[in-house]
Amino acid sequence: MATGKIASSRTLKFPDNFLWGTATAAHQVEGGNANNDWWDWEQIPGKIKNGDDSAVACDWWRSARYHADFDSARDLNTRAHRLSIEWSRIEPRENEWSADAFAFYRRVLSALRARGMTPLVTLHHFTNPRWLAQMRGWENSRVIELFERYVTEVVKELGDLCDFWVTINEPTVYVFAGYISGAWPPGKNKFALAMRVGENLLRAHIAAYRAIHARQPSARVGIANSITPLQPANSDSAINRALA
Repeated sequence: MATGKIASSRTLKFPDNFLWGTATAAHQVEGGNANNDWWDWEQIPGKIKNGDDSAVACDWWRSARYHADFDSARDLNTRAHRLSIEWSRIEPRENEWSADAFAFYRRVLSALRARGMTPLVTLHHFTNPRWLAQMRGWENSRVIELFERYVTEVVKELGDLCDFWVTINEPTVYVFAGYISGAWPPGKNKFALAMRVGENLLRAHIAAYRAIHARQPSARVGIANSITPLQPANSDSAINRALA
């Protein structure tokens, strides 16, 4: 791979064990995720362009179309796939666990491994169970222990099929879109809440990291960061510079 001036001088070679891969998120591909805050958001007129919703999505849940998608990924010579677990499927009501959901994710992870691909599992990718949203979601510090409990259950049930875990997907994006711009659920625009949610996300990451390693000492665990360079609107303003 080479771009720009680098192309004229040298070629970049990735190591043989580099995991080239693809990625999906449960709410974006499964369909039928009607028990979380994003589904409820989709039902509010004007929130989603053209009134689209995730009812069918890529139809992984109902029709197991992940097989065809994984075949395509394998044919592209990718070696890994990052997918997410839908918390609201695993724990549809607080402290109630779905055997059907665990069985589904075991089939999905097994399908990847059968194709010689490495699964990377994301434990939170923007969506929250409805019951959690009703208790103020990530604004409520209790979410830390609830997330840790959920993560522990997932690793207990699926850990034999996965060694790579992403605790939380792009927490800064979640905070900004949900609590600064208000473009995503819960649609708020409160800086103090955003800071509280950000802190709870980081504390939940730490708790999840420890919970995973308690069951899988050799697991690879991280967080998916989205980093966007920001410039102050007014470079003469100390507040603008600090926020940027």
